Amino acid sequence: MTATPAHGTRMTGAQALIKALEAERVEVMFGLPGGCILPAYDPLLESSIRHILVRHEQGAGHMAEGYAHVTGRPGVAMVTSGPAATNLVTPLMDAYMDSIPMVGITGQVGTAAIGTDAFQECDTVGITRSVTKHNELIMSADDIPMAVRQAFHIATTGRPGPTLIDVPKDVLQNEMTWYWPTDGELDASLPGYRPTTKGHARMIKEAAKLILASERPVLYAGGGILKARAAEALRELAELTDIRVVTTLMARGAFPDDHPLCLGMPGMHGNATAITAMQKSDLLIALGARFDDRITGKVDAFAPEAKIIHVDIDPAEQGKVRRPDVPIVGDAKYVITEIVKAIRDLLAGGETQADTTAWKSRISGWQEQFPLAYASSEPGEALKPQYCLEKLRDAAPESTILASGVGQHQMWASQYWNFNEPYTWVNSGGLGTMGFSIPAAIGAKMGRPDRTVWAIDGDGCFQMTAQELVTATVERIPIKVGLLNNSYLGMVRQWQEMFYDERYSEVYLSTDLPDYVKWAESMGCVAIRVESPEEVEPAIEKANSINDRSVVVEFRVDAGEKVFPMVPAGSGNDDVLLHPSQSERRDFLK
Repeated sequence: MTATPAHGTRMTGAQALIKALEAERVEVMFGLPGGCILPAYDPLLESSIRHILVRHEQGAGHMAEGYAHVTGRPGVAMVTSGPAATNLVTPLMDAYMDSIPMVGITGQVGTAAIGTDAFQECDTVGITRSVTKHNELIMSADDIPMAVRQAFHIATTGRPGPTLIDVPKDVLQNEMTWYWPTDGELDASLPGYRPTTKGHARMIKEAAKLILASERPVLYAGGGILKARAAEALRELAELTDIRVVTTLMARGAFPDDHPLCLGMPGMHGNATAITAMQKSDLLIALGARFDDRITGKVDAFAPEAKIIHVDIDPAEQGKVRRPDVPIVGDAKYVITEIVKAIRDLLAGGETQADTTAWKSRISGWQEQFPLAYASSEPGEALKPQYCLEKLRDAAPESTILASGVGQHQMWASQYWNFNEPYTWVNSGGLGTMGFSIPAAIGAKMGRPDRTVWAIDGDGCFQMTAQELVTATVERIPIKVGLLNNSYLGMVRQWQEMFYDERYSEVYLSTDLPDYVKWAESMGCVAIRVESPEEVEPAIEKANSINDRSVVVEFRVDAGEKVFPMVPAGSGNDDVLLHPSQSERRDFLK
């Protein structure tokens, strides 16, 4: 990091912007220059910040997200005005939905041209208002340091999320006098922004009492556990109370999959035990979770006998979907720690915990009867995507980070991978952004260069952002891609088969086009094609042995394979569809 300039130093707004980013300890940023942001790219040459030149602005945003996912630090994306800014909207929305700390910086036409429909002008602040926690059009170079401090502070405090600063070209060119706002000046500039972090003491005690009284409790862990760095606190609570834990798609890794109390992922494509345990519980302890529709299914039919303890740092989440019996607004780590203390105090004072023996036995029965299932891949038969993921999982180096696109491959990845460590799962949950995987994996590798990073992608997703593999090659950021190629938009095909009488409308991509091996090689990657079960393990072994270049392994998998279990959209969780081999036993779930 270069030395911070002295207060009173004269410099351009562009220099002030880069100095402010350095003051925020930014080490890497992702972006693509253009006319209006060009003044900010010149002082980058003398800065300590490594800039990653992307091939599309959407890639810059997803790389910033991937970086933030694995480091907890805000990812930074810088692009120019107009179409570059609009290309950043999807990553901003993705980060907003999944509470990812991210700072977007966009160029804007000169202040005199704003509102004239100038070349590459758009109302970036207006367009991004609904997909950011905070955004601002900076009209004076003097305002740049404070705007940067505000953007980083808001992005990383309370419920994390994306922020954006839009900087006109002449503001970057004009001179200003350098200063760096103090903490007190920052707080004074945001008088209405005071996130609640400490939960209400009485509500915490009520939660502890309910937990001890429950006979069928479930800990419902959401992505907020990871944002709050609360994985250890969650584990302490689970082990103290001997309560089973479900981890949502956004919380995979927040509680170890190999822990005996872990039930895995609930929701539309969760495992049967996790879905049913939530459904039949008498108490759901929701920690950093938002009762997403993919978890609840039909809300009126969701966990009908359960009381709700809801811990969330965002007060807007309380009662939004399900009215809690004990609402607690606060930081998940702090609140869980206080709940643990309250439970210990109650036990020390003579309180006893309800007998949960029958409940644990019931859950064990579900686990035994309804493991994840698929038809095995045998020599000479169609290659199953689940088999490929199991082999990838078993061969992965310790602490491998897994990123995924969106669709069937995302659900299989979450189902069949073992997430035993926080911050090893990078995916697009709320927005469900196809094309997320490859750029996010590059960002994750930049954030954790010591880790192996695998991106699991489908052929539909791959075709959206594969050009960023050129970025990975040129910038020497080697990732590994497991491409599950079934020649279809697989999840859409599954829905059309199951709910539209097999009327396949516009879901077939191509069996032969593009040639993924040639395409990957043209982008500087090692490419391997796998067409049979016996080829899977050697291909994975070869991919894992290559660490100086990106590798793409194309698995040509069975197009007819479906994701099970599945709760049909609009149905209740009691209506979960099991793998055909298990359907005759479904009464056991009642």
